[in-house]
Amino acid sequence: MGALMSAAAEDRREDQDGREEQYVFPVPPPGGWTADDLDRIKGLPPHTELIDGGLFFVTPQTDFHMAALRLLENALVQQAPDDLYVVREMTTKLGVRDRPEPDLMVVPWSARTGPQQTWYAPDDILLAVEIVSDESVQRDRELKPRKYAAAGIRHFWRVEKHDDLPVVYVYELDPATSAYAVTGIHHNRLKVDVPYPVEIDLTAVDRRRGRRD
Repeated sequence: MGALMSAAAEDRREDQDGREEQYVFPVPPPGGWTADDLDRIKGLPPHTELIDGGLFFVTPQTDFHMAALRLLENALVQQAPDDLYVVREMTTKLGVRDRPEPDLMVVPWSARTGPQQTWYAPDDILLAVEIVSDESVQRDRELKPRKYAAAGIRHFWRVEKHDDLPVVYVYELDPATSAYAVTGIHHNRLKVDVPYPVEIDLTAVDRRRGRRD
């Protein structure tokens, strides 16, 4: 996720042909944006997040981010029990001024409310997954995990790139501290038992379908 816009702003720049382009950003109401506003603000780009009342816009997705997301999503879907549902790039309402969008979530199938649904309650989220981008390192490593833990989301995975392969940092909520404790750092292969048994060959992130090295 990318640029923050928490106040009214107007920006101008020149395109490659020297023509001036103008962008007008939404003006926040008195007191700032709330989680419910995210569905009503006109003209927002897809996948806009609200964190601490500020709007965060997406930046162009890297090939690594796309490949890691596809690998994890496919594995989670294929290995999920019938009563669980894997959600890609939808928001969760953590509080009045927080509505982030994890890259992936696992929720009970019963948490689905219909085709117009745009968010999930944190009480329904068994697992949240964030794939770290260069411009979101601080948010994905510090800010969002802290908010997910405070909201009671029991399991969290943070995915980072190392030598062009995903490394998965696995966390579980400690009920004594209401904070995440790391339970494993997974290179090459991810194997966990919670929130359900999952095993993923992380080296397959860039492997063609059907090919085995």
